Amino acid sequence: MTRELSIPFNDSELSALWLPAEQASAMMILAHGSGAGKDHDFMTGYAQAVADLGISVLSFNFPYMDAGKKFPDKAPTAIAVWHQVRAWSEEHLVDGLPLVVAGKSFGGRMASMAVADGMPAQALIFLGYPLHAPKKEDKLRDEHLYPLTVPMLFLEGTKDPFATPEKMEAVAAKLNKSTELVWFEGGNHSFKVARSQRTVAQDGAWLAEATANFISKHTS
Repeated sequence: MTRELSIPFNDSELSALWLPAEQASAMMILAHGSGAGKDHDFMTGYAQAVADLGISVLSFNFPYMDAGKKFPDKAPTAIAVWHQVRAWSEEHLVDGLPLVVAGKSFGGRMASMAVADGMPAQALIFLGYPLHAPKKEDKLRDEHLYPLTVPMLFLEGTKDPFATPEKMEAVAAKLNKSTELVWFEGGNHSFKVARSQRTVAQDGAWLAEATANFISKHTS
């Protein structure tokens, strides 16, 4: 059963959803992408499917999303949010479980920057890493990834304009030995496949099995 939570941040609060798994083997903190928050069908479909596989999920909104703003928070704010949510979760929810962090696009990139800034995590999972802007493959967002030692899982659609396969493969090959890259055939940046009959929630759920397998491998 999903429960609504509030997490303190500076002088305000972040809205969050807590979805505990039965007999959980790990806990995931999950951040949304730049355009849609924690309540989006993709996010809730993914979270439910992950919880069904035995991993409790805490999803949260960045401040700009709760405030109804269009543009994402700047990186320093988003990284500070990640540190706070991680620390709050350790105090209130973790209960000794392995803790992994994950994010859709912007949320995953900010998670990786927080890990680079010292935030602890036993694994880092990207749902469509925004390696470059569309048609700007010469400007990669990759430099902070290379020093990371945490196991990393990149879940990527083969039709994603934010991560062309050739560029993504080349980056992943240079990351630590616990890095895995899993392709989802035909998926765009939202993992929607052309002419697919899947709902948006099912597009999110599509990624759960690869997620759970990776978490099991690196936390058991």
